[in-house]
Amino acid sequence: MNVASSTARKILVIEDDREMIDLLTMHLTAEGYQVDAAADGVAGLRAFQAGSYGMVLLDWMLPSLSGIDVLREIRALDTRTPVLMLTARSEETDKVLGLELGCDDYLTKPFSMRELAARIKVLRRRIERAEELARVAAGDRILDLGPLKIDHGKRKVMVGEKTVQLTVKEYDLLYTLASRPGRTFSRRQLLEIVWDQDAEVYEHTVNSHVNRLRNKVEENPNRPRLILTVWGIGYRFTEEFV
Repeated sequence: MNVASSTARKILVIEDDREMIDLLTMHLTAEGYQVDAAADGVAGLRAFQAGSYGMVLLDWMLPSLSGIDVLREIRALDTRTPVLMLTARSEETDKVLGLELGCDDYLTKPFSMRELAARIKVLRRRIERAEELARVAAGDRILDLGPLKIDHGKRKVMVGEKTVQLTVKEYDLLYTLASRPGRTFSRRQLLEIVWDQDAEVYEHTVNSHVNRLRNKVEENPNRPRLILTVWGIGYRFTEEFV
């Protein structure tokens, strides 16, 4: 097994409930993962800094350093390693905060081990696909996503055989979403990425741009298949064509 594939099978669990740590370790080990665990935020951050992991399972409520603070520190060090937050907090604002700070997905307690395993597999596929798309984009080749094709080198978009004319911001918004299929972006995240935190731009601007994009790239804008709404949070690009 090479180093990259070995790292992909390593998971860091940062969780203060010992029974939960034991349960996660048992099930993830049975799934073929190597598991390291830390019981508080400071120890978890140290473990992340010292090791190399394919994924982090991060509890929201932690002693010494909260899960959100750990997430901030992780993202300051590493923007690539997927982080799945485990939380008893089901409020929409908490989920938005986690996504905006860089977590890739969240799972609300209580959850089944089967659901956790499925989420991990989806996250791994998503990251692998995103890396593949990044390599493709770097080579100025066409991203082929079902009916949609994007030539990032030429900033050219096609639906079927038809070239679609997009504004600069429409293209940037589409590429941000399409280059990470399945990844949910909050409206605030999209503002920061596409509009560079322009103080004069508001979240409804994202909605209006998405509506215009749907009119240009969706077969039926009223029933979109490509750019999907995540209610109360933002948008994601479908994984149907990954």
